[in-house]
Amino acid sequence: MTATTPIRWGILGPGSIAQSFAGGVAASDTGKLVAIGARNPAKPGLAERFPGARILDGYDALLADPDIDAVYISIPHPGHAQWAIKAAEAGKHVLCEKPLALTAFEADAMMHAARKAGTFLGEAFMYRLHPQTKKLVELIRSGVIGEIRMIKSSFGFAMPGFMPQHRLYANDLAGGGILDVGGYPVSMVRLIAGAAVGKPFSEPDKVVGTAHLGQSGVDEWASALLHFPGGIVAEVSCSISLSQDNVLRILGTKGRIEVPDFWFAGGNRDVGLGRIDVIASDGTRQTISVDEKRHVYSFEVDAAGEAILAGGQEFAWPGMAWAESLGTLRVLDKWRTAAGLEYGIEKAEQRTNTISGRPLRSGGTAVAKRTIPGLSKPASVVALGFEDFRTFSSGSILLDAFFEAGGNLFDTGYVYGGGYTEKLLGEWLKNRGVRAQSVVIAKGAHSPLCYPDVIGKQLDQTLERLQTDHVDVYFMHRDNPDVPVGEFVDAMDREVKAGRIRGPFGGSNWTMERLDEAIAYAERTGKQKPGALSNNFSLAEMLEPIWAGCVTSSTDAWKAWLTSRQMPNFAWSSQGRGFFTDRAGRDKQDNEELVRVWYSERNFGRRDRAIELAARLGKSPIHIALAYVLAQPFPSIPLIGPRTLDELDDSLRALDITLSQADLEWLDGGSLRAA
Repeated sequence: MTATTPIRWGILGPGSIAQSFAGGVAASDTGKLVAIGARNPAKPGLAERFPGARILDGYDALLADPDIDAVYISIPHPGHAQWAIKAAEAGKHVLCEKPLALTAFEADAMMHAARKAGTFLGEAFMYRLHPQTKKLVELIRSGVIGEIRMIKSSFGFAMPGFMPQHRLYANDLAGGGILDVGGYPVSMVRLIAGAAVGKPFSEPDKVVGTAHLGQSGVDEWASALLHFPGGIVAEVSCSISLSQDNVLRILGTKGRIEVPDFWFAGGNRDVGLGRIDVIASDGTRQTISVDEKRHVYSFEVDAAGEAILAGGQEFAWPGMAWAESLGTLRVLDKWRTAAGLEYGIEKAEQRTNTISGRPLRSGGTAVAKRTIPGLSKPASVVALGFEDFRTFSSGSILLDAFFEAGGNLFDTGYVYGGGYTEKLLGEWLKNRGVRAQSVVIAKGAHSPLCYPDVIGKQLDQTLERLQTDHVDVYFMHRDNPDVPVGEFVDAMDREVKAGRIRGPFGGSNWTMERLDEAIAYAERTGKQKPGALSNNFSLAEMLEPIWAGCVTSSTDAWKAWLTSRQMPNFAWSSQGRGFFTDRAGRDKQDNEELVRVWYSERNFGRRDRAIELAARLGKSPIHIALAYVLAQPFPSIPLIGPRTLDELDDSLRALDITLSQADLEWLDGGSLRAA
């Protein structure tokens, strides 16, 4: 492609909006429609609706076509993530109809694929590229209606009646108003709230939503309130079974602005002249029109084309850049959660493949495996924690990626997510059929329920949630020094004998003295002795507990103890919770936790040396911090907690770093020069 060569477009899914997009391509300056990918290529009328385009048999054929540069995805919402990822893998640029994905987690996976492939990915909110939007922002920034206080926006219509097979009512097609049209008012109010403070967009600090779920389980009418920093409040609503006036209202201290049907610039799928009414406080009205007669879809075609030709991977403002698409979807996620709306296709029973639509693959080698004393099967050198996920559809994306990279060690806890972390892992292990290949870490008896008789009772629930009859590694999550240590050993030994713990057990956040006492008790009584620890361990030494009852093993005394006993330590906060990133620094005092827990001159010296070594190795300091934990002279297994695929990939970049004992000593104390 060159600046004078048109971008060759293919359309994936020949629906009505695809036909409108084709009209935009024909009227664009940068694009040419080449082909249509259709599941039913023999369907009557396709050639007439898409003149000049080749009709291909299926979506895969479209992605395999060497004469196509970019793909417009216009199929129903549930297929967006799968086909956008496949398109990126095929080297195709992607413009995807809104919503970009069902959730922000899916959208993040799509962006991850595009980032790796070096391809463009854009969300097709056509209104954002129409000249009306820029004019609206100019008016807001001019102060013509004063300071913005409130925004009201709706997009609602009434279908003729309940139509269970129609995509808008079909649960399996993620029907309803929030995903189909709710993104319009949400994206617009975020744009306006940003324009009011001189930013491209603004993130709400509070979202409250509700909806009426109809007989098919989709939202038929819904509304939400968004509060933005600075006091701007936005009311948004959408519907598929209820007509609304669909006027955007922006209320300021000196008047208001009204824009009817902003998503078509007051027109239709062909032309929108662009109408903006400015009403002063005294009631006088001025109507502004950009008088735009070009095809409404030509603007997004050219905006995508210009980005692609310039080597960009996302829209330039006022198009929906990746950060804005993610932010809008996070609002829709919160809105749906508040309304109790989770589609059946998002649940484990129907999510049998990965986000790319393929069966889970095994045999990955990016994450190596090692033997851990007491375990009967090899475990990955790092363990995955995933406490932040609250749905199967979100958590399975990360779990799948970790497993396909070679990871098989998973960290859970009875209290994590109120029990949901265990439930999520159990659903995933069963759904993917990989329990026998996986190593599961469980924890129980957290404060205040830190008693021996709690262990068995909580393990009952843990195993039920995990849908298994045993765990591979078990930790008491806290210690209770008021209870004789032998009682805890007895309780865990009983679970070993019952076959419900089939590997090492031990303590998380236990002191050296209590562990020594527990080991001695087990040796005297012939019980299985504690064979693992899960304390904080990092290149940076924890100065104060992050949370009450936490224990660090990063001190010199602990390192000597762990080495002499060859005790496996499953290290939490192994990368210092941001201390080795740009969030920390001697001149950065805004993060209370970082300052309280990690800030000392000795730790900053370690950080300085990590930065120096990272620069020489072409890595980042956080990679050095993780490699430091992995290279210890005792079994040291870091627990990592990435929230996105990018964060997972970034963590795995540390696994090819080999540190010598001299490197460890230099990083720790600076006494020796790293090789």
